[in-house]
Amino acid sequence: MTMFDRKRQPPRRSAEALRLVSVSKVYGSGGSAVTALGGVTLSLAAGSFTAVMGPSGSGKSTLLQCAAGLDRPDAGQILVDGEEMSGGSEAALTKFRRERIGFIFQQYNLMPTLTVEENTALPLRLAGRRVDRDRVREVLTQVGLGERLGHRPDELSGGQRQRVAIARALVTEPGVIFADEPTGALDTRSARDVLSLLKESVRLHGSTVVLVTHDPVAASYADSVLFLADGRLAGHLPAPTAEAVAERMTHLGDQAGQRVHHDPLMEV
Repeated sequence: MTMFDRKRQPPRRSAEALRLVSVSKVYGSGGSAVTALGGVTLSLAAGSFTAVMGPSGSGKSTLLQCAAGLDRPDAGQILVDGEEMSGGSEAALTKFRRERIGFIFQQYNLMPTLTVEENTALPLRLAGRRVDRDRVREVLTQVGLGERLGHRPDELSGGQRQRVAIARALVTEPGVIFADEPTGALDTRSARDVLSLLKESVRLHGSTVVLVTHDPVAASYADSVLFLADGRLAGHLPAPTAEAVAERMTHLGDQAGQRVHHDPLMEV
């Protein structure tokens, strides 16, 4: 796999890439209300690679949705790259996302009629930013697709499509990249390549990646793992191994409903 260009320096960033302060989200009302997030507070440093794990219904997807500005929390504060996420109009929130956040999804979300190069440049066009074709091609070369610029998604393998999605997220140089089960549709080898690519983007470009996954092996590529249970933080594992993550997950039910005692902000 092509290595990242070591000469390119990341843009100046806040030392804190993401901060959540008492973020809550409740679905439904009355007796049928479900607390998806119950006052989550955490801080992620710039240039970190963090995996978020938890059993089904733990709140990990809601955490990503709220932190990425795809859903609005009912209470709390979210800051990305030192700037508070706008609580104003939907247009303001969309602008904030386009300027500060990158996304990588399980199903790639590529436009089938656009080429690899055009898909990668799409976030820049949507944000009204000038498209630097040399920069777009540089990023695609970095993810191993320099020879596939004119191909369309249906001409690529699943692993190659996910590389396009990674390039699309990297090209805007966002404050945080959120990856939601990005290897869920890939074979083992392609998944390993994609995770290595994410890890390399952190190490060589100072990217900040938040990976939501159910896979202990995927989580082991991260610098640290945050565990959720019943919408609350339920643990933190630095320097994770797949075995240690799997073991923690088997015991997570015992911690459900308990807050992590960390005063006052979980720093990762």
